[in-house]
Amino acid sequence: MPDTVAPNLVAAVSESRHWDRMMEMAAIGAFTDADGNIGVNRPCLSELDRQARRLLISYAQQAGLPVSVDALGNLFLRHEGSDPTLAPVLTGSHMDSQPNGGRFDGIWGVMAGLEAVQAIRESGVATRRAIEVVAWTNEEGGRFAPGCMGSMAYAGFAKPDTWDAVTDLQGVTVGDALAEQHAAEADLPRRPLGVVDGIAPHAYLEAHIEQGPILEMEGDEIGIVTGIQGSRWFLVEIQGRTDHAGTSPLRIRRDAMQDAVRAITALNALMHDPADVLRFTVASMEVFPNTSNTVADRVRFTIDFRHPDNEVLQARGNAIAGVIQAALQTCRFTLTERFHAVPVNFQQEVPAAVERAAKAQGLRARRMPSGAFHDAQFMVPLCPTGMLFVPCRNGVSHHPAEYSTAAQLAAGTRVLAQALTELANT
Repeated sequence: MPDTVAPNLVAAVSESRHWDRMMEMAAIGAFTDADGNIGVNRPCLSELDRQARRLLISYAQQAGLPVSVDALGNLFLRHEGSDPTLAPVLTGSHMDSQPNGGRFDGIWGVMAGLEAVQAIRESGVATRRAIEVVAWTNEEGGRFAPGCMGSMAYAGFAKPDTWDAVTDLQGVTVGDALAEQHAAEADLPRRPLGVVDGIAPHAYLEAHIEQGPILEMEGDEIGIVTGIQGSRWFLVEIQGRTDHAGTSPLRIRRDAMQDAVRAITALNALMHDPADVLRFTVASMEVFPNTSNTVADRVRFTIDFRHPDNEVLQARGNAIAGVIQAALQTCRFTLTERFHAVPVNFQQEVPAAVERAAKAQGLRARRMPSGAFHDAQFMVPLCPTGMLFVPCRNGVSHHPAEYSTAAQLAAGTRVLAQALTELANT
């Protein structure tokens, strides 16, 4: 395999063009927080999402890349190879953000794929296989849970109508939002959902900011991702009874809030990990009727549980229901699992290509796992899969202070371009 850099390809990656496009994209859904950080709130399948997609499409048209969309709204930009009968190489990420998100999470992988393909085209480097840049629908799960709907449907993990009835906080369903998106993009060619003509992608490579501090702390420039830890998402609903806060004795109450607190305390004990490898988060809570002088009759809260060891992920995740039941004193509960992704290890073909590209360009790289889940997790059964990371300042992500420099993004894009070229010629 090649272990030397193609100078014309690396030179064709334009740091200034790439950064300018990133900042133009970041203006869609932008806001400034109290500390002066510029963040992004760009929910999937929203008007802002459609504006961002149209901007991406305009860049693709400038670069001469045909555009298509599938039933889940996954958006594809195609650079054709010299042999159209061969399976394509895919690269990309997502365009949606968290409500209090940053300018780089997800969207950089899409924009890096575009810049890498444009550099390949402008440098005159030939590829036998097509390279497709994909923007997956709803990776974040910020508006509609769970995340990774587009990539899960593409990879066959779930049927395309699985989430049609899922609602956002305003009661809008995925099905209705997706129909609105398709109506707005009726001018785009529709492609089949999933593999085309039964031919799975040849490889998938996703570029992303690290979302953690390791690369910056260690002075490394590229992360060669070896795999992704497993994740399980749950929705817990505690059901009690409404009473007057001033007149109802405590001994007869069925207080959903108090039992929710007991349940979360018990879950913290279940999930305690002295090694600090396990990740357990309760970050969203709804209280009904949500008035200060009424006993709550219903509380809903979410659980985000992650671990790199599948045995731990299954054992503790499966214990959640029993722990909640034992903790409740007066209320009933329901538990719904909304997302379940087992840990994955990437096959060596793609990480090896990233490593060769980083070495050829003289960049300091390290192999590392991903703590966050990504669309790449669901591509593993289809084809050789991998990711590359670039540093982000202080490891901050899902926050307006999220930041990577233009030089860091360009370095990652150059590695991406070289790795994609290698994969598309094998």
